Amino acid sequence: MMDRRIATVESEVRGFLRASYAEMGSSGWSNLVGADMTRLHEDLLREFQDFAQTAPAAKSLMKRIAQRLHEKMTGYNWVGFYLVDPADPGILVVGPFVGSFTPNARIPLNTGLCGAAATSGQVVIVQDVSKDSRYLSGSWMVKCEIVVPIYVRKKLAAELDVESYFADTFTKSEQDFVEACAAVVGKYLGVHYKDNPLGVWFSGKSLNQGL
Repeated sequence: MMDRRIATVESEVRGFLRASYAEMGSSGWSNLVGADMTRLHEDLLREFQDFAQTAPAAKSLMKRIAQRLHEKMTGYNWVGFYLVDPADPGILVVGPFVGSFTPNARIPLNTGLCGAAATSGQVVIVQDVSKDSRYLSGSWMVKCEIVVPIYVRKKLAAELDVESYFADTFTKSEQDFVEACAAVVGKYLGVHYKDNPLGVWFSGKSLNQGL
């Protein structure tokens, strides 16, 4: 009974803090709920890893991750994947995504933060996109972005892109979490699509997989 009461109180506190996020800003939010967010990170990662065991296709796994991150993570206002176009490896095409705006459908590797992550092979984090000339605008509301490249056998296959309407959203713990989510997809691709990691998503239909 006591455990149930504690859980109820914790749930109410988390709800209050999330409702207050817009007023206090991302820095204040990070300081207040860092420990709780770490628990949430672990719960979501466990969920994604479990789902990956039975996911029928890479697209299904990406959809689940995008949907749940958008639902559960305050400040993850647009979540999606970009995929290397098997017909033109110099282009990234949008895959499964969730968010309030329509993203850029095709991005050359020499363009934008997604292109920067692809060409450098490194995670790209910009805490204030208005100060970075590389940012390729998807929405005027976006303030902060993280892009994590996903490799399969040392070849770029996809990227996980998360955009926030709040500056300074992606702290070190958030970066580690987003990278871990991307790693779930990378592992899945390496196991299930080892012979064709680039072409598995495409069937000649629309590439727009928004939910």
